[in-house]
Amino acid sequence: MHLKILLPFKVFADINDVTNIVIETSKGSYGLLPQRLDCVAALVPGIFMYEINGSAKYLAVDSGVMVKAGTEVLVSVRNAIGGVDLGKLGDLVKNEFKKQDEAESSMRAVTLKLESGFIYSFDKFRNQ
Repeated sequence: MHLKILLPFKVFADINDVTNIVIETSKGSYGLLPQRLDCVAALVPGIFMYEINGSAKYLAVDSGVMVKAGTEVLVSVRNAIGGVDLGKLGDLVKNEFKKQDEAESSMRAVTLKLESGFIYSFDKFRNQ
């Protein structure tokens, strides 16, 4: 199978000769083999496994969608982390999510300041 993993801003992976894939959906885990019928699945955050040359590779993926058409498998997710063994993947995901949470809370604080400044200026302009 030909596996392509897409992120919103780049192609994360483009891999040929994949022998099997295991995905996680809200209904459980599913295995994909080259002979499986074409399908579409909504992915939930979790571990994505694919096998190439008898070696299993693991990725942590965010929510997204998987489309299998013939031997082509397209996976589109919001975020993916890979390149390490399964034991280290958990720690890497925790650190990445912690960084994202900090960035999101900082962004929310800036947005709140902008909104309150706009409301204050608008109210001041209205009362003139």
